[in-house]
Amino acid sequence: MSKEIVEAIKALEQEKGISADKLMDALADALLSAYKKTPQAAKYARVDLDHETGDFRVFELILPAELEEKLLAEAAEAQEEEEREIDPETGELKEPEDPELDPEMIAPYEDQIETRDVTPEDFGRIAAQTAKQVILQRIREAERMMMFEEYQDRVGELITGIIQQSDKRYTLVQLRERVEALLPKSEQVYNERYDHGMRVKAVITDVSDSTKGPAIVVSRRSPELIKSLFELEVPEIADKLVEIVGVAREPGYRSKIAVVSHTDGVDPVGACVGPRGSRVRMVVSELRGEKIDIIPHNDEPARFVAKALSPARVREVIVDDEERQATVIVPDDQLSLAIGRDGQNARLAARLTGWRVDIKSESEFASEDEVEEYAGEEASDGHCLAVLSNGRRCPNAAIGESSYCGLPTHQALARFETNRIAIISPLEEAELAILADPAADDGQVTEIVAKAEDQYEEPVDEEPVAEEAEEETAEDVGEPEATEEPVAEEAEQA
Repeated sequence: MSKEIVEAIKALEQEKGISADKLMDALADALLSAYKKTPQAAKYARVDLDHETGDFRVFELILPAELEEKLLAEAAEAQEEEEREIDPETGELKEPEDPELDPEMIAPYEDQIETRDVTPEDFGRIAAQTAKQVILQRIREAERMMMFEEYQDRVGELITGIIQQSDKRYTLVQLRERVEALLPKSEQVYNERYDHGMRVKAVITDVSDSTKGPAIVVSRRSPELIKSLFELEVPEIADKLVEIVGVAREPGYRSKIAVVSHTDGVDPVGACVGPRGSRVRMVVSELRGEKIDIIPHNDEPARFVAKALSPARVREVIVDDEERQATVIVPDDQLSLAIGRDGQNARLAARLTGWRVDIKSESEFASEDEVEEYAGEEASDGHCLAVLSNGRRCPNAAIGESSYCGLPTHQALARFETNRIAIISPLEEAELAILADPAADDGQVTEIVAKAEDQYEEPVDEEPVAEEAEEETAEDVGEPEATEEPVAEEAEQA
């Protein structure tokens, strides 16, 4: 019989992945519980089980009266400190049970305790059934603890599962055999269907221990899902060459991610898009058609805010560092695109950048009078020298040794003799990018500058025009007086 026990333990170890020592300890507890179910069982007992041979003996523990009283008093005190449970049937507090002495409390006093071998020749049917229940319970507890230890360090990790059950409250996702995760309604995307047997990717958001096993909660709404999907599809992100530094998401509609490259020569946006858009297309497919904007991160707030509002084209960005507020000026035909449906584009840009974004059209901005104007337009006072469409100086701080702020449109003005933003209004975004790049080809720069200057008309001040008009009027009035004198002289001679 002992040999059969050892073989059964080894088989369970291979099948369940539970160590043999844990199973042997569970068997010893089961034998002790079975012994206590036998008639005339000793009040205190101990089971010694040989892990190699499977032989076991049951010993009665004979405690001195003084030691027993002392240990029972300690157990009663510990029981009083614990909160009393409420009976779910009656709703009343349960009466505390008589304190019992655990083997752990008795173990330190083994030298004061006498033992007597009371191993029964055979266990009865009830005792055997009790032993079976204890062993099964201990095996379930060991499995539950193994699962909990496996998944508790995997929070934020991407997992793939199969939909097992779905209703109005939650969806069950099977991760592997006998391991299920919970996808609550609050973590589901409104326009997604979760049919039985469908494979789905999600992110683990919480793992907690419970009596029925580890409670694993997964999410399809978490921004971490987008990060994990891109890491799966983009080798540069997995190798830490490119990093996703920010995610703003409205699940099921649109997301914006900010990416940065840590290696020269690696384009972070191009790496995420992939050849012909293959990489980002796989992520969009997994998110059931959710649109994704990939934005290059920039430490210059004005440029970062301008890029975050894509696909809208931005003319100018005025930043207030103290209030962390950015006023964005866009062409009139781009205003609705910059704001987005129900303000979605502006809202996502604000979340991604961490700045409050105020979007205005060019005509609205030009009509405003309450714009801070800096004295000395041409003087380098630490602010950008660009003159905006409403005739005011750009209040942004100039970057580095440049006289302009970080906006590409303002950096492009360094190529011209004038600092008025109107000179670059006819240029395309790609042409502005070339002008803003200090390392751009001189031939291309010269061609673009010539094109812009040919179409630019220098604004004429109103006062000189008025003076010239007055002079012309005076000359026109004086001419008839000059011609009248010769006519009068001819009349007198006649």
